[in-house]
Amino acid sequence: MPDVKDKINVLWNILRITFCAVPIIAGLDKFTNLLVQWDKYLSQGMLSILPFPPHTFMIIVGIIEIAAGIIVLRYTKTGSYIVMVWLISIALVLISGGMLDIAVRDLVMAIAAYVLAQMTDLKSQVAQ
Repeated sequence: MPDVKDKINVLWNILRITFCAVPIIAGLDKFTNLLVQWDKYLSQGMLSILPFPPHTFMIIVGIIEIAAGIIVLRYTKTGSYIVMVWLISIALVLISGGMLDIAVRDLVMAIAAYVLAQMTDLKSQVAQ
């Protein structure tokens, strides 16, 4: 039977891989829109304040998401907090556009990113 240390390592790795891969995949898709047309998630209020086309904004968002995924891989705790704040920010934009169902999903992912950051501390404590 696996001990607590092994279980923590498995769960930590699952979350770490998830929060590395998903931002990178979503970030790359901002360039191609293969998964979804990302511009549709911008509210009219957001569109009215952008100083450039929505697709340009999404490319900037994609670059940030790719960077966040890479940071999670290298600096898991810091990267997890970055992803958490990013997801909360996205949820706020979605709420302003009335997309509450998707906002709730992003908030749940933000909670999971927080759990990964906390598990990173726990993992280091158990290793000692």
